[in-house]
Parts: sequence; C-alpha cells; structure tokens
Amino acid sequence: MEISDLRIALFSGNYNYTRDGANQALNRLVGSLLGLGAAVRVYSPTVAEPDFEPTGDLVSLPSFRMPVKGRGEYRLPTGLNAKVRRDLDKFKPNIVHLSSPDPSGHAALRWAQDHDIPVLASVHTRFETYPRYYKMGFLEPLVVMMLRRFYNRCDALVAPSQSMIDELLAQKMHDDIGLWTRGVDRTTFDPSKRDMEWRRSLGLADDDIAIVFLGRLVMEKGLDVFAETIVQLRKRQAPHKVLVIGDGPARGWFEEALPGGIFAGFQTGADLGKALASGDLFFNPSITETFGNVTLEAMASGLPVVAAGATGASSLVDEWETGRLVPPGNAAEFAEAIAPYCTNHDLRMRHGAAGEAKSREYSWAAINQVVADTYVRLVEDRRALIEQETAEEAAA
Repeated sequence: MEISDLRIALFSGNYNYTRDGANQALNRLVGSLLGLGAAVRVYSPTVAEPDFEPTGDLVSLPSFRMPVKGRGEYRLPTGLNAKVRRDLDKFKPNIVHLSSPDPSGHAALRWAQDHDIPVLASVHTRFETYPRYYKMGFLEPLVVMMLRRFYNRCDALVAPSQSMIDELLAQKMHDDIGLWTRGVDRTTFDPSKRDMEWRRSLGLADDDIAIVFLGRLVMEKGLDVFAETIVQLRKRQAPHKVLVIGDGPARGWFEEALPGGIFAGFQTGADLGKALASGDLFFNPSITETFGNVTLEAMASGLPVVAAGATGASSLVDEWETGRLVPPGNAAEFAEAIAPYCTNHDLRMRHGAAGEAKSREYSWAAINQVVADTYVRLVEDRRALIEQETAEEAAA
C-alpha cells in the first residue's frame, strides 16, 4: 500500500479556532500528508473568526463553549451529528486519527469500529493533570481510568516524546505506541532573530538578563511555580528581568504575581521568533505538556533552558549541556538552577549554543513521515486480518 492510497479522517477538538501547539502540529501533519498524495478530511469545532486558516478540508463538528473558568475560548465537541456521519460515509476513510479523547473522539472511535476501520490516536497533553490546577485533584485517578479505556480501544498510539511514551506505558494506556515528535521552523526560530531595539523598546537594557515565559497564560502552565521561583530568585539577589510572551485568562493574576514583569502579549510568526530570541534564558515549569514545543523553539533561538523534569522537557533538555532539569513544583530548586545563568555569560552562551545545535535534529518532513508510515501499517494489518477471517469462515 502507498501513502497516496490513504484516506484519513482526522478528528480534533481544536484544529484552528484557537492557536496552540497541538493544532500547529496537526496542521503541519495534514500539509505533509496532502503533499504525499494522501486524502485527508478534518473534523473539528469551528468558529466565525478562527485564529488561522486551516490546512486541508475542514468539516464542522457540533460543539458548545467550554463551561470551565479560564477555558471559555475552547469548545467541547459533542459527538457526530447526521451531517457529519453522511460526510464520513461519502469520504470513505480507510484510517481514522483521533487527537482528543472528547465526546466526538469517542463517537468517531465507535463509528470506526462499526465500519471495521483502524484507529490511530495521538496524545498531545497530560489531560489527567488538569484537575489539580482547578482544585479538583481528587478526579485525577478517574481521568486516568477514562483515558485508559479510550486509548486501549484504539489500534495504536503516537506520542511526541520518549518520556511521554514511558508514562503512557506505565499507565497501561496501550502497548503499541510510536514516537511522533515535533519539529521547529528554523526560518522563524533562530538566534539571528534577536533584536536589541525591540528589547530596548520594552525597557530592557542591553545588559539585562531576561528570563522568558512563553505560553498561554493559564494556571496549568505552572504560573504559580514560575512566580514563586522569581520570588526566590530575588531573595538570592540574582540580577534579572522577567519577559512574558503570551496572553490568556490568567494574565491579571500573573501580572499581580510578577511586579515589574514585562508583558509583551501574544506574538506569532516572525514577531514571536524575534521576541523569543531577544530573551536570555527560557524557564518552563509546566508539567502538562507531552512534548513542549516552546522548549524546542527556545532552544532553536539559542536560549539555555531551565525546565521541570517531567514529560516532554526531559526528552529535550540535556542536563548541564543545554540547560537544567528540576523536580516539578520546587521553586527553591528552580531558583538555584536559574541563578548561575543570571551572572555567568559564558554558561548562558555555551548551553544556548548546545541547545541550538540539538534543535537542528528536529525535521518536520522526517517526523511526519513516521505518522504516515504508521497509518499504512495499521491499514495493511487490518486488511490482512479481514482476509484471514474471511478465509477461515470459508474453510469452516
């Protein structure tokens, strides 16, 4: 079977209406698949004014606005209505790709099983960790159980880092898990994008050490740990400034928690590459990512990285070579790890250069080929199984 023979129905909870790392990866995947001659149909909630134009054909899923404080820009797909089912019947996919374990993902899984079509699921975030950021940590075991049931009904999984694969195996989510890592756009993220005039316009002196936070401003990104780390860093009298790139519902809280912090707001494209390269150190305390696109982008921009030693970052950051890994949630240890970078120019330059060199290993073309090859394997395996069952029935 050739990749051009694939007909892929891809389901996403957010394909393009709000920009995030997961849907950037999915859009790049679809672009690669279309370039290889495959047919792709994407099913996702839609809005009147999305953040960006979708790659490929997009069919709207029924959905409603998330009724969770701080997540109101997201929509929850509610299933497959008659219009979507007719579209699926007309498209006739031979593989289904699920990128979110939401109600539509569950419905699509049942539809695929009813039509004897293999299913690949991609894991993009640590959903089971979310309840702890909304004072509902007691729900975490239940979420793990629900995720396990969902993923084990799929034919295979792909995850973006070896550390996430190890976590999924330990949680017994599946035993067939491939590595679909992430790439970085080197035309956007590169040390050459550093802009001293832009820094000065924000009030950063040329010799200021700017500690960067990049991401959506929501509590599950570890904003509380970031803020407490800065408090600890000030106690150590380590010279620094804080540069926050991003926006979100928790911005007001973050601004109050970081007096004197510089908030550059949401940036994208060339502006994002300029903003990131204009920092001096990237600090990522989050534990919810399965990969950490922002960590790779920071490395490509020539910044040393201090990050939580959790899924994602632990597969990217080489301890004492490209940065530091610190036990999650430990603000004092984060401050201890960051402090030397605030005073040691050679250390910053050496670890930043090593991270930039490592980031060059992440090519989108090779990365997306892995997913295409997995599709082909699952379709061929299913066809072989059907042929075997048919032969056995005929023999009986």
